[in-house]
Amino acid sequence: MTSIEHTTGIRPAEPTEEFLRALYERHGSVLLRFAARLLNGDWHRAEDILQEAAIRAWQHEAELDPTAEALGPWLFAVVRNLVIDGHRARQSRPPEAVDSDVMYLPVPDRVDHTLTTQIVVDAMRELQPFQREVLLHVHYMGRSVNQTARVLGVPPGTVKSRTYYAMRALREALDNRGLHTL
Repeated sequence: MTSIEHTTGIRPAEPTEEFLRALYERHGSVLLRFAARLLNGDWHRAEDILQEAAIRAWQHEAELDPTAEALGPWLFAVVRNLVIDGHRARQSRPPEAVDSDVMYLPVPDRVDHTLTTQIVVDAMRELQPFQREVLLHVHYMGRSVNQTARVLGVPPGTVKSRTYYAMRALREALDNRGLHTL
C-alpha cells in the first residue's frame, strides 16, 4: 500500500475500465433512477451521485465483484448515504441572501434596442426635412420649443405645429413597419 493510498484511501492509478463498465452495465440505470427519485427528480445531481458511488466502488475493487448480486444493496446504501450527506452539507450552510426573484431577472439585451433604433431611423427618413429637423431639436437634443424656434429662426407656434405633424407622420411610418406606438 502506498502512502497516498494509505492516507487518502484513493488509489493513484486510474480505475480499471472493465470494472467500471461492468458496474455501469449491471447497476447504472437502476442506481441513477434511485438517486433521481431521492433528489426529487434532479437528474444532474443524480448523475453526480452515481459517479461518486462508482468511484467508491472502484476504491474497493479488490473486495467487490461488479457482476455479483451482493454489490447491488451495497451500492444502494452508498447512493442513499451520498444523498443524505449532500442534504446535510446544504443544511449546515447558512441560506444564501440572494432574493430568488432577482435570480430570474432578464439580462439587458442590446439587440432589441439596436433593431428598434434602426426602424426609427428608417421611418425618420420618410419625413420631410423640416419635420426631421424639428424632431431632432425637440426630442433628441432636448431643446424647448422656444430654444428650437430661436435656432431654426421660426416662431414658436411653427415649431409646435411642425412637431405635431412630424410626430403624426413618424407614428404612421412606424405603424407601417409593424412597430406599434402609443
